[in-house]
Amino acid sequence: MKKTTVDRILMILKMRGKISTATLATELGITKEGVRLHLLKLEEEDLVKSDTKIEGVGRPITYYSLSRKGLSKFPDTHALVTVELLRSIKKLLGDNALDLLIGEREKQVYERYEKEMKNASSLEERLNILSKIRTDEGYLAEWTKEAGVYYFTENHCPICAAATECQKFCRAELSSFKQLIGNEFEIERVQHIVSGDHRCVYRITEAVSLTAK
Repeated sequence: MKKTTVDRILMILKMRGKISTATLATELGITKEGVRLHLLKLEEEDLVKSDTKIEGVGRPITYYSLSRKGLSKFPDTHALVTVELLRSIKKLLGDNALDLLIGEREKQVYERYEKEMKNASSLEERLNILSKIRTDEGYLAEWTKEAGVYYFTENHCPICAAATECQKFCRAELSSFKQLIGNEFEIERVQHIVSGDHRCVYRITEAVSLTAK
């Protein structure tokens, strides 16, 4: 289904966090006035919010981002049921049972991803495949390279409620990524949705050999 301009605006705001009218117009390929009219309507509907900043000389710049209502357009998959199940498992069977459940899920996820990535011969090929898999699962994933450093970004977390209730899900995710990326690279989470950031970002660098002088 073809996305409307409003759908595209909401998606860009979700993935970029904050963005100016001029930048948004460039990404959409329409005029700034056209973008401004859409944003005014979205503000009236309480889907976006604005923040004006003074940056150097010249007019203040207004940045737009999603409001709480706007963020709700990107739902947390079965949030309430998932959290209730986690609490029930912990209460009835204990922490060990919960650890086993998360460990089994991590194993299944890793095996499924590894199967998809087994023929990838480079880091960038692995990141392309991982981005597609995670986007298909609702994470809106992408990767970039800046000054020789790779960044793998997930702009949405469809299991945020579960991860907030039990952060072992996040630790399991990072562990799987480390295995999938390979021992020749180091991966570190530098932004975290559960910690209040608007996205999860992983920094990937070449591992430093312990024998290197």
